[in-house]
Amino acid sequence: MAESWVNSAERIGVDLHLELSGPGGRRAALIRALREAVRSGRLAPGTRLPPYRSLAADLGVARNTVADAYAELVAEGWLTARQGSGTRVAMGVPSTPFGQWGRPEPLRHVERLPRAAARGPRHDLRQGTPDASAFPRAAWSAAYRRALQAAPAEALGPGDPAGRRELREALTEYLARARGVRTEPGRIVICSGFAHALRLLFGQGREGVLRGPLAVEAYGLDFHRGLLAAAGVRTVPLPLDEHGAQVSGLRRERAVLLTPAHQFPTGGPLHPERRAAVIDWARARGAVVLEDDYDGEFRYDRRPVGALQGLDPERVIHIGSVSKSLSPALRLGWMVLPERYVGPVLAAKGEREAWASVPDQLALADFVVSGSYDRHVRRMRQRYRRRRDRLVAALAAHAPHVEVTGIAAGLHAVLRLPPGTERSAVKAAAWQGVALDGLASFRHPETAMPASDGLVVGYATPPEHAYGAALEALCGVLPPG
Repeated sequence: MAESWVNSAERIGVDLHLELSGPGGRRAALIRALREAVRSGRLAPGTRLPPYRSLAADLGVARNTVADAYAELVAEGWLTARQGSGTRVAMGVPSTPFGQWGRPEPLRHVERLPRAAARGPRHDLRQGTPDASAFPRAAWSAAYRRALQAAPAEALGPGDPAGRRELREALTEYLARARGVRTEPGRIVICSGFAHALRLLFGQGREGVLRGPLAVEAYGLDFHRGLLAAAGVRTVPLPLDEHGAQVSGLRRERAVLLTPAHQFPTGGPLHPERRAAVIDWARARGAVVLEDDYDGEFRYDRRPVGALQGLDPERVIHIGSVSKSLSPALRLGWMVLPERYVGPVLAAKGEREAWASVPDQLALADFVVSGSYDRHVRRMRQRYRRRRDRLVAALAAHAPHVEVTGIAAGLHAVLRLPPGTERSAVKAAAWQGVALDGLASFRHPETAMPASDGLVVGYATPPEHAYGAALEALCGVLPPG
């Protein structure tokens, strides 16, 4: 009968699972199980094994049985044993990585990547992520400790799908003060980010709270369009100009998705007349506006732009997150909903919180209420403004023929290129180890809007010490004037 050992973590700090089966007694079965665990890659080189006594007690075998098995595998070169270091998996032992199990032969006919791309980019100038090195570790740790100490016992049970009341109350005050949002805690539902909000609103493999067709901006994230397509939602592109989405093109769609604070990726706020016009359209059609509050906190050369939701809380779903302001690793976002959608969204989410960590919610609530969030945003606003200025200065000095747009706010800029040069510039960047995006990758495939060549360059991601080298590398791959 097979026996398994699964946990000596309190003694050695690791969990293992071994099946003792087959002929030859316990010693032989243990040797086979350990050898197979190393060969398969489940026990990585350098992994420390449990002491004889611990493993023997867990398996219900004699201590000498474990000692003999270890000695045999040391002699065979599978394990190493040193005084004071315990018994470990030997370095350099051939193993089969997990992803290779059951693969009959190597993949063939794979397109070869440039060496720089194969190693990973030396300079990451992709949009969408903040400077991870600037995460406020000390302030966040303090907020986390305070939140856990103050949390009632019930907070550590099954979570409320609406989210913790503490966070919803903190967001009600913050969003009203900083973004002009009009709401109350009962109309806020916590989610894990914008993509999760879309899944809750439109469903996946089932009928969602909202239905298509959905009007979207002609340039936007392909990931979001793919998510909507998977849910069976048809998206209708709206052309863009220097004033944002041309909302006069809205017809019989049931909803529209906009980035009114800072159009992604081309930049710029939605013009006030168009903000009013889209609300009028939603009222006349009984439709709803989805407001992606993209980069709402980061503005540099313009007055703050309030949330569209403030114009009509019953016609706008305001969606935000901390993925740009703090870190995408936190997986925390929110939906500010019209009253009629609160119940259906909670029903779609389920009876218990399955996405957003409750301790993280409590910590964020403390982080906001204590003023730490405001201080962090102001500090990062200054840092990103300096980075934007350095980017503009570098381009003016080394590539004055390249026009830079969308820089009054946000964490990226659009570099306008001569027609027909975008693809070669993206390829040249990949060869030089510079990761960035071409403007074409954000274009809706069904838009009739004329194409424009350009690069979308994120200036937030590189750590401070590497930013100068990243700018130098970027200027080196731009097409000549």
